[in-house]
Amino acid sequence: MRIERLGPDDLERVLAAPHLFDDPPTVEWTDRFLAADGHHLLFARLDGVDVGFVSGIETTHPDKGTEMFLYELGVDDAARGRGAGRALVAALRDLAHERGCYGMWVLTDADNEAAIRTYQGAGGSDPDPQVLLDWTFDDRLLEGGRQSPRTSG
Repeated sequence: MRIERLGPDDLERVLAAPHLFDDPPTVEWTDRFLAADGHHLLFARLDGVDVGFVSGIETTHPDKGTEMFLYELGVDDAARGRGAGRALVAALRDLAHERGCYGMWVLTDADNEAAIRTYQGAGGSDPDPQVLLDWTFDDRLLEGGRQSPRTSG
């Protein structure tokens, strides 16, 4: 398995891997993500095929420094259980450390046992329980006119 860090020249590669994402990547959003400093996209390649990805975003605060937010992890169904997820998370962790981040974090559902095993297998700890609050802006629609799946009431 090979983990590769993608950059602005890898637009076509991302667009050719819609099976790894929740929805097919768009040119506009992919370009923006790959061009942004502090945004990271790593792909796992097995037998010449892209089988997974992890994305991370560096966030910096004036009194805390910079940490890595593991934004999303995706592994093709056919490649699950073969270590791709753990390798991707470990690679992002190592990249965060190399870039001077003081830590890395991720949120997942408490009942997502596969994700928890993957994150813990790559060295993640189980901190005290957290509460997530979010804001959804109704005027933001996904491409194609479909409303964002996260709505608040």
